[in-house]
Amino acid sequence: MQDTTPKAPVARVEPREMENHGVTRVDDYYWMRDDERDAPEVLAHLKAENAYTDAMMRGTEELQEELFEEMKGRLKQDDSSVPYLSRGYWNYSRYEEGKEYPIYCRKKGSLEAEEAILIDANQRAEGHSYYSLGDLDVSESGDLIAYTEDTLSRRIYTIRFKNLATGEDLPDVIEGTTGGVSWAANDTHVFYTRRDEKTLRSYQVWRHKIGTPAADDALVFQEDDETFSVYAYLSRSRDYVIVASSSTLTDEARFVDAREPEGALSVFLPRETGHEYSVEHARGRFYVRTNKDALNFKLMSAPNGTTPDTSTWSEVVAHRDDVYLNRFVVFEDHLVVQERVDGMTTMRIDPWDDTEPDHTITFEDGSYYVYPSSNPDSKTTTLRFGYQSMTTPSSTYDYDMETRERTLLKQDKVLGGFDPADYVSERVIVTARDGAKVPVSIVHRKDLDRTKPAPLYQYGYGSYGASMEPYFGMSRLSLLDRGFIFAIAHIRGGQEFGRRWYDDGKLLKKMNTFNDFIDVSKHLVDTGYTSSDKLIISGGSAGGLLVGAVMNMEPQLYAAVVANVPFVDVVTTMLDETIPLTTFEYDEWGNPSDPTYFEYMLSYSPYDNVEAKDYPDVLVITGLHDSQVQYWEPAKWVAKLRARKTDDNMLLFSVDMEAGHGGASGRFKRFKETALEFAFLLKVLDMTD
Repeated sequence: MQDTTPKAPVARVEPREMENHGVTRVDDYYWMRDDERDAPEVLAHLKAENAYTDAMMRGTEELQEELFEEMKGRLKQDDSSVPYLSRGYWNYSRYEEGKEYPIYCRKKGSLEAEEAILIDANQRAEGHSYYSLGDLDVSESGDLIAYTEDTLSRRIYTIRFKNLATGEDLPDVIEGTTGGVSWAANDTHVFYTRRDEKTLRSYQVWRHKIGTPAADDALVFQEDDETFSVYAYLSRSRDYVIVASSSTLTDEARFVDAREPEGALSVFLPRETGHEYSVEHARGRFYVRTNKDALNFKLMSAPNGTTPDTSTWSEVVAHRDDVYLNRFVVFEDHLVVQERVDGMTTMRIDPWDDTEPDHTITFEDGSYYVYPSSNPDSKTTTLRFGYQSMTTPSSTYDYDMETRERTLLKQDKVLGGFDPADYVSERVIVTARDGAKVPVSIVHRKDLDRTKPAPLYQYGYGSYGASMEPYFGMSRLSLLDRGFIFAIAHIRGGQEFGRRWYDDGKLLKKMNTFNDFIDVSKHLVDTGYTSSDKLIISGGSAGGLLVGAVMNMEPQLYAAVVANVPFVDVVTTMLDETIPLTTFEYDEWGNPSDPTYFEYMLSYSPYDNVEAKDYPDVLVITGLHDSQVQYWEPAKWVAKLRARKTDDNMLLFSVDMEAGHGGASGRFKRFKETALEFAFLLKVLDMTD
């Protein structure tokens, strides 16, 4: 009989030797790198991979469509956000049924007033296969708006302007920006940032005067240290434009009077290696979140005009070894602090006059995520915050900081018969091999048969100090309702337990991240949540590095791996300063020009550690225009895995030829990719019926 099994693409082998520190590595697929993304051979290979994925997933088309319709059907299509009041206008966004993008609106003075549309992203997206609206910022008078657009998915934005009184677009157009834009405290000047064309590093702050050519814009600040990036914002008081320069471990801020935007920048506090700080201005003073002699950060206050003299600063929130100070919001009468206590986010309210003791907003869920929402008015006593848990959809509250009365304004409506009472979440603690206590957030249906192992989807990240919150996932319901357990491993490299948790999962301690994740997997198997033939792991970007490394270390532990836009060619990328985003990540991964870091990174780099052995079923997803992790990293990884692996398991590579790091744009398009992923998992586990 004729073999009808689809044939996997076989990539051409062209060995390229790379020698560093006496070590010679051979990269057979370096030729796949094409910075311009127009090489015929490369594009043909990527299209062949897509065709192979389609062929291998043949027979799941109906399932994918069913999953897509399930996920789409849970969304309230004619939905809108909770309006917030800012400078006399109620602002909100809304969706119209069947449309992919939001419509941004406002009403003057009252919610009963006539609606004015600021930007209809659906109209702006017409004619583009990809569209992203990056930033919206309204001028001081409220008559002009600046907005930014990316139509390539490369995170390079064009700034445009609109007269809200007339509805007409202004002739001012600024190309090649990062997507952030901030008005000064007037209607005449905006500040924005530009990227280096090659490395995509945000390195310049510019000032534009409305009505003048972009070619005449003034360069306000240029960051020459390639390990830093820059951004600009208007302070909460609207008194200053703040220009911040930031690397992984060091910050420096400058500022200028927002009413005299053509003035010279003043340095807030000169940079000092290892000193991280962020600045806000309110109540006539500067407020500084700083790690100076405070590993988990403290909050200081600095008077105007003397900021470089730290002897004039006063302490507002002291450093604590067991509490991580994450964010703060300054009101006229209250300070709101978002903190992390025992791995969980909390919101603490502290009156400035000390007439009442500070207090923490409490919740019934054992595991949740709470955060400040839109709070543009500093004179109010009402705090708006967001809340969600693994069983509670995203919710918006108003909280009276004096009476402590809480009002639910909106909870995302989940259609299709969703009832939170049908699901249960828990938080378990796993003891890692070195004794570290690693939390795991778990959710499943309440009626799940826990007497036998269940299919389990384990997710993780563990880099950049990014904490993975126990969030609600609407798409996740399609797996939970099919008998899956979903687990988030809060591994080191995040910041769930403060700065030490991050420091213990980076640089020469990066192996802790992978070990934690593996130890969580083994715990979930040993305690009967799942079994190795039902255990799936997933991660994106640096999380793709995570699952790629783990897959090399313990391939027999997993049934399947999903790697989304994975950072897998660690050593080669970090050795190349021309690749976007490389230089200011040395403090995260190390600089492999140093033999110590080279050797350590080489020990876990997924691409460099592919071996001739059996691997689980694997799905790799990327976008051709990815600006964060270049498409050729996963492309080379897949080619090398296919050439080396000794099993007959699936190895599929899906490339969105029109998207970048964040995947497809639009409210519904993203579900197509998720439907493919879920169908792949169900196929692996023989659960497609």
